[in-house]
Amino acid sequence: MGLLREIFGPSQHEVWEALCQEIGADLIDGGFFKGTKVVAEIKEWVITLDTYTVSTGKTSTTYTRMRAPYLNKDGFKFRIYRKGIFSNIGKLLGLQDIEVGYPEFDDQFIIKGNDSDKLVGLFSNSRIRKLIEIQPDISLEVKDDEGWFGSEFPEGVDELYFQVPGIIKDMDRLKTLYFLFAEVLNQLCLIDSAYEDSPDVTAQL
Repeated sequence: MGLLREIFGPSQHEVWEALCQEIGADLIDGGFFKGTKVVAEIKEWVITLDTYTVSTGKTSTTYTRMRAPYLNKDGFKFRIYRKGIFSNIGKLLGLQDIEVGYPEFDDQFIIKGNDSDKLVGLFSNSRIRKLIEIQPDISLEVKDDEGWFGSEFPEGVDELYFQVPGIIKDMDRLKTLYFLFAEVLNQLCLIDSAYEDSPDVTAQL
């Protein structure tokens, strides 16, 4: 085990367990079939970190994702990802490409949304821009219910959703993602696009 750790570094379980200790979250072990997840609370919101695997024929890809259901006050939707990554996905969403007025930031990312003023308000938060910029790979969006948290969300509930290919075992990166979610959820409230009330949604393992 020592040699494997020396070659491959700490395991996902070790890193995620240490993350829980640092941010005051719970580590839930769902066993071989359901895997491990981290559940953290910020104010009335619950943030869930886990992985899932998509199989296509003979190959499969594992993704790390982070999700947080919240009460969407006005139906505001957005998606942001680095240029050259997920380039065609946004075209299917019916969202407009929008620049938010920060040239270096706009040059790095494709930003889509259904309300340009809300997008500008969201990304006027310099901490959000910085936390996104330090991510080597990112796809962050507001999504409708997909059944991940049970049969369906209550009306008016959407989720803040991040995913990238691979298993993230970088502690600093995981912490910055957690801080990013906290900052975005707070900013959504400030721009009047989210309520601070609990969405009354519990993640199902």
